[in-house]
Amino acid sequence: MSVENIRNIAFTGPSGGGKTSLVERLLFESNNIDLLGDLSRGTTVTDFDSLSIAYQHSVEATPVNLDWQGKSLHIIDTPGNNELLGRSFSVLPAVETVALIIDPDQGFNHVCQQIVDQAKAQNKCLMLIINKLDAKPKQLESLVVSIREKLGQQCLEMNLPSADGEQVVDCFFEVDDEKTAMYSSVEIAHQNIVEQVIESDEALLESYLEQQQSLNPAQLHEAFEKVLCQGDLVPICFCSAKNGLGSQLLLRILSEQMPSPAEANLPQFVDHNDQAIALDIDDKSHLIAHVFKISVDPYLGKLAFVRVFQGELKPETQYFVGQDKKQYKAGHLWQMQGKTRKEISQANVGDICVLAKADILGFDSVLHDSHEQDGYHLSSLKLPAPMLSLALAASNRGAEQKLSDGLKKVVNEDPSLRLEHRLRSNETILSGVGEFHLKLALQKLREQYKIELNTALPSIEYSETIIAESSARYRHKKQSGGAGQFAEVELKIRPLERGKGLVFINTVVGGAVPASFIPAVEKGVRNAAELGVIAGYPIQDLEVELCDGKFHSVDSKEIAFVSAGRKALVQAALDAGVVVLEPIVDLLLEVPNAQIGDVSGDINARRGMVTQSLNDGAQISTIMAKVPLSEMEGYTQQLKALTHGEGQYQMSFSHREPVPGKLQSVLVKQYKTQAKA
Repeated sequence: MSVENIRNIAFTGPSGGGKTSLVERLLFESNNIDLLGDLSRGTTVTDFDSLSIAYQHSVEATPVNLDWQGKSLHIIDTPGNNELLGRSFSVLPAVETVALIIDPDQGFNHVCQQIVDQAKAQNKCLMLIINKLDAKPKQLESLVVSIREKLGQQCLEMNLPSADGEQVVDCFFEVDDEKTAMYSSVEIAHQNIVEQVIESDEALLESYLEQQQSLNPAQLHEAFEKVLCQGDLVPICFCSAKNGLGSQLLLRILSEQMPSPAEANLPQFVDHNDQAIALDIDDKSHLIAHVFKISVDPYLGKLAFVRVFQGELKPETQYFVGQDKKQYKAGHLWQMQGKTRKEISQANVGDICVLAKADILGFDSVLHDSHEQDGYHLSSLKLPAPMLSLALAASNRGAEQKLSDGLKKVVNEDPSLRLEHRLRSNETILSGVGEFHLKLALQKLREQYKIELNTALPSIEYSETIIAESSARYRHKKQSGGAGQFAEVELKIRPLERGKGLVFINTVVGGAVPASFIPAVEKGVRNAAELGVIAGYPIQDLEVELCDGKFHSVDSKEIAFVSAGRKALVQAALDAGVVVLEPIVDLLLEVPNAQIGDVSGDINARRGMVTQSLNDGAQISTIMAKVPLSEMEGYTQQLKALTHGEGQYQMSFSHREPVPGKLQSVLVKQYKTQAKA
């Protein structure tokens, strides 16, 4: 199918808005399925996986293809849970339009705002679909007023619910002024859209104002696409997924008015020097295709969901991946309809497809067929940051490799998960946006990969540092009848700024310590620093100067200077005074105004400090705070409880600072107890 007849649309919105049911309704109304599936029975096309069925809402982004009146609509049904928005945002590079599905009872909430912000960040066309007209909500007019207050006056109705709530009245294609709407009027709604569109086109504006000429959708089309792509028009559509109200009109709006890949803002690709690349929307050009989702199927293996931006993608063909010089042979090429797959012979510009045998592909990989495109990649995509972590360990001895393999697969499927191994504590850490996000990952490990595992809170990464300058001289001497050991070093230590680590310098003169033994002294110093001095945590942010020493021509050896360096550092640090440092995190919170006091009080109770509080006159305030990481346990649930589920936060590392004296005493005592054991 030609690129002009393709539409790529992501259905987004908060959980419970009816995204999956609306996709099902459109598939049915367009005769792409014979029977409507049911969410409660797990029979919808897009929510086919076991976890979505179990939780009764989408946990994966699932594409379907909808053929309607000569157009091919690729619709991606996305999760709406606040903790799973990373799975929604990561697929947006594959589409031109972001359709935000709104439940009138929920209104335009904080999840809606996050989606709008992400659509703007990725330069996508935005449309709003107000669902659930079957429930005959009474607050539709106030909802639209609220939307305009938050997003602007460019949010305009393409249709309106009728006065009796039994129909949806067209305000754009075939306008009937005699039909009455629930609020506003059909004529005014039509006039608002036309005037918003023609402001971008002087010729149309002249025809409309001076010649009083009416303009039909075909005449408005080019200007309509222009204002959509500029963000100067955000269409609002009303419908009901449950009884089909407005579904035929919605199909027409999606297929005729939302932009094709040839008309829309394309994602920005850059080369290896981060210089912008202009795409050539042509099947005959060199291939550029982007992997926007990875899925690991227990039977089919690793699958890569791909959007073709330039050229043509074919199965059983050799391609390059990123900067890898080795060619990758594509496997089967499929078009997915939920869990059903249809083999296709090629994918052209604008198409969304799935590649089998995707073992070497990962999220954000770029496939190409010429070394001229080596290093091409999408400019950075900002996803929700992981804020909650768990330490994982296999329940059964010998299952560590199985756990490692399973974790790699789970993280490969979800770019908003993060996996790391901390050498010092020997912990495998999985981090996610919140408790539900991590719960899904653990369920997949247990149910799909049959891995039994134990979870615990990760240990806090404390550190130590000195509070003053000091010096120490240490002599290492060992004589046991045979070859002896001798080394003597003098160290001076000074505190450095936070984050500077350990800096070792050598100022020895006159060969007091031969140059060949200097690395051994540094090795001893760094070994001692890694082991810590008072509580077993690495000591950092200090300068260590080797200023003097002695050696013996026969007995001096590398091992002797390692030992001397180690002991001298410990002695100097104890003389200087050592404190334990804890990680402090920055919190950026958005909370309802009514709960500012409760949230601020909870931060104070966690040894935190509110640094700034902002309110722009809206109902939501922004709070910035600094809190010790050790005090953040259980914060996600606490914030939900304090704000009735409306509060949200982001967390990032800020700095380190000394722990309170009482906590330091506890940590030192624990270390001494463990050392004796």
